[in-house]
Amino acid sequence: MILLRLKINEPFRCLQEGFELVFQNEWDRSENRGGFAPYVLAGPNGSGKSNALEALAAIFFHLECQYLTIRPAGFDYDEEENPQGFRDEKSVPDAFELEYLTFPPLSPEYGDENGLVHIKIVKVPGSSARVCLLDHPDVDAGKPLPRTEAAQMLPGYVLAYSSGENEILSLPFFKMRFINYDGYLYHLTRQSDYPGIEGCMAFLDTEMSQAILICNFLFQDEKTLVPFKQDVGVEGLKQFRIIIRQHHRVAFDDEILSEIRDSISEDRSEAMAELTAGLKKITYRKDGSGWKTGIIDRLTHCATCSFFDDETDSLVLDYWVTPETRKAFQNHFSGILDLFQSFQALIFLNLYSVNDALKKDLYRSQSLYVNETVPVLPSDERIVQFKDLVLYKQGVTDPVYAKSLSDGEHQFLHTLGLCLLFKNKNALFLLDEPETHFNPDWRSKLISRIRDCFSTSDPEIIREMLITTHTPFLISDSEPQRVMVFKKENDTVTVTRPDYNTFGASINKITMKTFEKKETIGGHAEAILNKLKERFKAGEDKEILLEEVNQRLGDSIEKVLFTKTLLDSMEKDEN
Repeated sequence: MILLRLKINEPFRCLQEGFELVFQNEWDRSENRGGFAPYVLAGPNGSGKSNALEALAAIFFHLECQYLTIRPAGFDYDEEENPQGFRDEKSVPDAFELEYLTFPPLSPEYGDENGLVHIKIVKVPGSSARVCLLDHPDVDAGKPLPRTEAAQMLPGYVLAYSSGENEILSLPFFKMRFINYDGYLYHLTRQSDYPGIEGCMAFLDTEMSQAILICNFLFQDEKTLVPFKQDVGVEGLKQFRIIIRQHHRVAFDDEILSEIRDSISEDRSEAMAELTAGLKKITYRKDGSGWKTGIIDRLTHCATCSFFDDETDSLVLDYWVTPETRKAFQNHFSGILDLFQSFQALIFLNLYSVNDALKKDLYRSQSLYVNETVPVLPSDERIVQFKDLVLYKQGVTDPVYAKSLSDGEHQFLHTLGLCLLFKNKNALFLLDEPETHFNPDWRSKLISRIRDCFSTSDPEIIREMLITTHTPFLISDSEPQRVMVFKKENDTVTVTRPDYNTFGASINKITMKTFEKKETIGGHAEAILNKLKERFKAGEDKEILLEEVNQRLGDSIEKVLFTKTLLDSMEKDEN
């Protein structure tokens, strides 16, 4: 998709009614240079950058809910009366406008000469969002598209990542995880084939890190993974283990329990369910190309060795990664995303411990403190565990456990890894400060590395990416039309484009012009320098001050200017 415009017509978070982001106009599109480039959202803390990402995430969650085929019983969604599902609190803007260009996957006759369609989505308070097609001679611009065609116009994937504690961004994605888990239970209780993950939304947090890493090392070629080796020193994947528990106590209500009772072994309690049963069956492939073996059976076929642990009621799958292992995965899974979504389906089973009451609170929640609200299970109570993920690393004789990598290394592998996972998909990426743990060198390379991820992908694919940041390096690698500067004054958030050429601009200039930080030195050093200036104004000996400033302070613009002031004054005194 190509974002054009977002307007919020009611207050949302710190965004006021009437807040608008104009991503592209006709001139911007005609001047598009250099292929893919992300939008960089910059500005002080609390200026609304992350809220813009949250608004987009919440909007697409609302749209996904409109077109779900299976909705949880507790979701309380009604397209006319209650389109949000538990609309008590404003977790989604109740009034908005969103415009973008996209390829219509199943209705190519709608496309222009480039195959693109202009979509406008409008929501007014208390109603469902209306998906309309603009600039098409055969379609009424104000008439909503039929349900099936409207669903086709949504982005293929909406993907989010937050490096900090911004759990509000993750909120709609966590809701979608529970919706997917309940969708799995729906098929399991009815003994029907599980079609896989529904919906386009995925929050790729640390829980998904190992799955992202495994998928990339099993499916990507060596050239694609060069940044992993050059920047992080990770040369390859040696081994990993997957542990899958077969049965566990689940908080089913009586109606569901009566449906699933027939599938429960006679020697087990009625509250015990084989949660993995649906993932072992024959299931229908999403692309319609035929029937395939269930997820767990395919993972078992790819394992170097496997065994069943009766004591823990668990299937243990061990993988020693060789060219033959990669070939096995590539034979049993249709592609990297097929494997990743299979891992997602397994990971979602760990949500079994959340009861219906907590899920209802989650669906109506305006904000979510995951660590406090959703239980984090100890390893021996999880349905699925990834363990003993071991890597080869440059300069290290012994293999290294992935868990032992630094925060920055994890973040680098995670950020680039999710780009590689979806490089051939129409996707919207929402990245909230993905570089917080990076050293300056990695920060300066981030835009280049992201662009490299997409350099070999299908040119027909449209990806859009929004990155919030406080890092001048990201701005220096971006054209001015791809930089949005946020500012909040008197409870009003404004967004402007830089009034200078950001591409290739120095870090000092960006720091001063965009972040309004005129000093190039740290606060404590600046305080020392200001005291020296006060002593100069008080008439203290200039030679003593000059010697002290040279001894105490390193090279900086501020030091040069003060030194010049001292020398000019000393020369004037001599004359």
